[in-house]
Amino acid sequence: MADTEDLLAAWSERSGGEAEAWARTRTGPSLESVAARISRVPQEFLDERVSLRALAGDVLGAQIVASGFDDDPRVRQGAAIGLWLVAAEGLLEPLDPPLSTGSTALAVDALALRVAPVSSPSEWTSDDERRTEAARSFLLWCGFLPAGEDAETAASLLAACDSLARNRALAEAYEGHRHRADIARKLHEARRKEAAARYSSE
Repeated sequence: MADTEDLLAAWSERSGGEAEAWARTRTGPSLESVAARISRVPQEFLDERVSLRALAGDVLGAQIVASGFDDDPRVRQGAAIGLWLVAAEGLLEPLDPPLSTGSTALAVDALALRVAPVSSPSEWTSDDERRTEAARSFLLWCGFLPAGEDAETAASLLAACDSLARNRALAEAYEGHRHRADIARKLHEARRKEAAARYSSE
């Protein structure tokens, strides 16, 4: 399994930055329609025996950066779900507007390298919040805003369910607790030394 930081670093190199992504967005399909398709991903797409490179080639006619990390089950599943969203346009019916008019390969890489390392793809089909996070992320990197939302609203709603932001907040909170505990220990040690010095001088 790949290191999460390595996957996020690969995504950072691939993405070109979130501000630019929001600037490129235009009105897209409804969030509900994308989320519904995530919940119905066929087992064939999730089958680990299917080559991610072959699947990307069949669906996109091109390769994705995530293929370089296909030995990581999170990346494999995240990419497969993204590829299903693209393939469903031809297997079911196109969304309105069609996903094919957006940056589908970038959106697949976003699910595989940005979302999957911090939010298990196995939860996307069953957990509403994780599915919403995946759907919103896919739409953003495909170049779309969920129908009925402006960029500010969409960015705020994605930030509210972003697993990476939540993990970062927890890490910062832990670091704050750790720092305060370290200061308390140092103060206690300083008081102990001061008391010992005072006692020995008496």
